[in-house]
Amino acid sequence: MFGFHPVNLAFRFLLELAALSGMAIGAYALGTGASAWLLAIAIPLVAIVAWGTFRVPGDGSASGEAPVAVPGVVRLLIELDVFAASVFLLWFASPGAAKLLAAAVVIHYALSVDRVRWLLTGSEG
Repeated sequence: MFGFHPVNLAFRFLLELAALSGMAIGAYALGTGASAWLLAIAIPLVAIVAWGTFRVPGDGSASGEAPVAVPGVVRLLIELDVFAASVFLLWFASPGAAKLLAAAVVIHYALSVDRVRWLLTGSEG
């Protein structure tokens, strides 16, 4: 049960920061002038709002509170969408960094099988 382990949760937090940074860097690379700045701010901001708002009550990887309660599968899809969007956007600025981020996300979810199972079924067993 490593999905809720403090070391993995710290790794997850760093991945979240990397994902938001990757979104900003990639979005900036897609724009020009003012639009680059607008994209670099708006896209990660949307991800932050979604990440912090739509939660599963009792999720041990967060505070356990849910401003807007959603089923585990919806939460998992939001997380995967945020990470996938970050890898996709980062690719435009740095394909190597995008590959590294993608590998780190895969490692995180491989270590978090118990949490993924909990999100999908509501039980850790």
